Amino acid sequence: MSTRSLAIPSKIRTRGFEEKFSRLLQLADVELNGKRPWDIRVHDPRFYARVFADGALGLGESYMDEWWDCEQVDEFVHRVLWARLNTTIKPWKEALDRIRATLLNLQDQARAYDVGRRHYDIGNALYERMLDRRMLYSCGYWKNATTLDEAQEAKLDLVCRKLRLAPGTRVLDIGCGWGGAARFVAERYHVDVVGITVSEQQASHARELCRGLPVEIHLQDYRAIQGRFDRAYSLGMFEHVGHKNYGTYMQVVSEHLNEEGIFVLQTVGANDTDTTGNLWAERYIFPNSMLPSARQIAVAIEGRFVLEDWQNFGPDYDTTLMHWFKNFNQSWETLKSTYDDRFYRMWKYYLLSFAGSFRARHNQLWQIVLSPRGGPTRYDAPR
Repeated sequence: MSTRSLAIPSKIRTRGFEEKFSRLLQLADVELNGKRPWDIRVHDPRFYARVFADGALGLGESYMDEWWDCEQVDEFVHRVLWARLNTTIKPWKEALDRIRATLLNLQDQARAYDVGRRHYDIGNALYERMLDRRMLYSCGYWKNATTLDEAQEAKLDLVCRKLRLAPGTRVLDIGCGWGGAARFVAERYHVDVVGITVSEQQASHARELCRGLPVEIHLQDYRAIQGRFDRAYSLGMFEHVGHKNYGTYMQVVSEHLNEEGIFVLQTVGANDTDTTGNLWAERYIFPNSMLPSARQIAVAIEGRFVLEDWQNFGPDYDTTLMHWFKNFNQSWETLKSTYDDRFYRMWKYYLLSFAGSFRARHNQLWQIVLSPRGGPTRYDAPR
């Protein structure tokens, strides 16, 4: 008997994957080809095998390839992650990526500028239309805010109050973005700011935005920081550091912060400790990036900082991302002369799937206050 006669017909294999996938979706109250906004509609039967083979990477790529659609991608992802369906599929590519991340330092100095070139330098016009008026590309603080501008200003105000700024203070902004935070801090609190970024377009925009203010902007990696500072903050940059460099990062900050200094770190956080991130996001959105766990951060600060405060407002990132998507979507008629339809689907999937992950509490958003030695009096963090 030939091996060909034993082969399983492709239609039978596809039907088997489809039935298995449908049963999994039922656990999340998602119906295959259903009519509710969070139900997915499959256009290409190869989709099922691709997801089982490639996991998160296959799910995202097949959406970009128009193999499936969903009216509310954010709610679909929320339900899938809330039901922990992501833990039931273990593709071999994810195992290989973990081995690669264990053997190599994917966020070393040679790769430090990759995320700048491939993500932040893809066009300031995109970010100008998607973000708030200050172009802040990190989670807003929605406790008392109703608009994106209000939420981002409330976040900056919260960070500044935690830093206990005073006129003449020398402040370090690690991952300064387009300069919105540095300008806010310099104008409102009359302090000197040094900002660093690995993005050429961010650095150029930030220098122009902060012209005339006591603000310096440097195109450099955090490992090249020079000088000493009274205060430091980092808003949404720690996700690019990588597990092999967390200790180095904390050591660098501690070495450049005065003994009475304060450091505020804002970062997306993972519930579980890992050595790699979402394969789709790493390939298409944030190269060489991953999310730190609480354990990894705690190990990195031990012996280097005193932990003063740890605040979690992860659900606020869901709201922030949905506002970003609304702005992006409404601006697409203007942006599509620069970006193609595949980019639109990629960016839509990025913003909405990330929103769903925060809604499911799969990801967190932390603001952590650290001091080199701890002050003689109690630190009461504002909220």
